[in-house]
Amino acid sequence: MTPDRVLETCLYVDDLELAEVFYSRLFGFELFAKVAGRHVFFRCGQGMFLLFNPEATRIDSGLGLPTHGATGPGHAAFAMKESEIATWRDRLDAHNIPIECEYSWPAGGFSIYFRDPAGNSIELATPGTWGLDA
Repeated sequence: MTPDRVLETCLYVDDLELAEVFYSRLFGFELFAKVAGRHVFFRCGQGMFLLFNPEATRIDSGLGLPTHGATGPGHAAFAMKESEIATWRDRLDAHNIPIECEYSWPAGGFSIYFRDPAGNSIELATPGTWGLDA
């Protein structure tokens, strides 16, 4: 038995309100849940994208859940279609988000890298980057 997909991924941010605005405006993610000062959860296709304040999640929630948190920039990649590359460049430019790097992968696929307000490395990648179908 093997899991068939990633259900959720998370990044840690120090300013949840700024991160919420960034991700909802840039990607149009649907807000699923939020707790002020602790987390903001978004739907992303068939999965979830979670943003946590690490200072709030390193302490016991009282719910029996494990504590967690990370320091320093993390990374998340979101799928884009090959036909959307130019549109994503324009959208990032329209939001005054500098592109850090663009990369054509030797085995196929293409990635655009940029940073969120917390310094996390965000990637838009075509599924061919991993040999996956679009």
